[in-house]
Amino acid sequence: MRSSRYMNQTSDKSSTASWFLGGPTGLGTSAARLGALYDSLGLKRFKSFTHVPYQPVGPVTLPQFYMPFSTSLNPHLGEARRHSKEWARQMGMLDVVPGMPGIYIWDDHKFDVADVALCGAYIHPNGSSPELNITACWLVWGTYADDYFPALYGHSRNMAGAKVFNARLSAFMPLDGSPIPVPTNPVERGLADIWARTAGPMTANARRLFRRAIEDMTESWLWELANQIQNRIPDPIDYVEMRRKTFGSDLTMSLSRLSQGDEIPPEIFRTRTMQGIENSAADFACLTNDIFSYQKEIEFEGEINNGVLAVQNFLNCNIPQAVAIVNDLMTSRARQFEHIVATELPILCDDFDLDTSTRKKLYGYVKKLEQWMCGVLKWHRAVDRYKEFELRNNSTEKRLLQGPTGLGTAATQIRPSVRQETTQTNVQPVVQNVLSGPTGLGTSATKIGSLLGTKG
Repeated sequence: MRSSRYMNQTSDKSSTASWFLGGPTGLGTSAARLGALYDSLGLKRFKSFTHVPYQPVGPVTLPQFYMPFSTSLNPHLGEARRHSKEWARQMGMLDVVPGMPGIYIWDDHKFDVADVALCGAYIHPNGSSPELNITACWLVWGTYADDYFPALYGHSRNMAGAKVFNARLSAFMPLDGSPIPVPTNPVERGLADIWARTAGPMTANARRLFRRAIEDMTESWLWELANQIQNRIPDPIDYVEMRRKTFGSDLTMSLSRLSQGDEIPPEIFRTRTMQGIENSAADFACLTNDIFSYQKEIEFEGEINNGVLAVQNFLNCNIPQAVAIVNDLMTSRARQFEHIVATELPILCDDFDLDTSTRKKLYGYVKKLEQWMCGVLKWHRAVDRYKEFELRNNSTEKRLLQGPTGLGTAATQIRPSVRQETTQTNVQPVVQNVLSGPTGLGTSATKIGSLLGTKG
């Protein structure tokens, strides 16, 4: 069986050739085969690079989500809200960006609107007050960093600066208690503080795995930036695999693993069964965010890394159809989670001959993943962060691009005019302009722009 798209170079193409050469033949019938020619020449790939940013898309009509799990609200939510906000203020997350007067990522209002402590209270309903405080601070740091990175490096397409930013982060997570550099921004300052609070009690191996989870997340943001610079919409398969990292799934799961103690053998988590459970949970949570954040990312932030957009582009369908497909995928992943837990997890416990206490710990971890999936969905429904009225009043783009005014500052106002022009421009003329070439007899192959349809 040939299961990989990269292993079929030598497979039989007779059926493809028959299909390609089928249909009418003879003088004047070549137009009947343009669709096949379009695909066989690989021209369909250009469509992934023709997205026009900041298109008005409007709010998404939310589908009926499949959610077989439940969670409750941690009673220490109020304290976690107060603690995480004061911590964010001390780290400088509610101030202007260092070196950029008048520019900020979050203020008090944006912090309250995100209400990430509420997410922590849903995904850790039974945690103690100190445990929930730590969870809330990690969620604050991850959400702020996820807003900070594209705001500073995405708008400017500054890959060099982004790589320097990312390379410095590991230095604020020492494995052996070595000195750290002087933080230069709220992301570094927050990471240094929360790492010291969390990693101290860990074993050396747990500390190393936890840092790797954070590094995987921050490094994946470079992949998103590369897509942004190339104006490339990733295909759904590549997107889903990378989305687990960009969403910080491993970070959240690592915190849940640590709360279960050291009784669960680490090799358990390297089995196909546990990877299937974790990946199913991660995909559900990631795609939940993509549906709720679609308008925020596509219309207000000019983003290109979104699961709904990836499906919309890949299958050439409209927004409601893409949302329905993503929701179907979420449902499939949740059901896959249920199936593995019911049929494979008991066998895994027997294969490793786990005692009663360790089995209880492992099933406790699976229960936390169920609460995580349910809590992520509940949080997205509850907060105003992704709602249209909030986006129109407090978009990050508006804050970043307001800039200075007065004589000699016109160059700072370029982006709003670019947005106005691109949202009024059809994709077809843009592609034809970029891909135009020579004209005349024998030059039709250079007119690939004319073969590309407008975006659905």
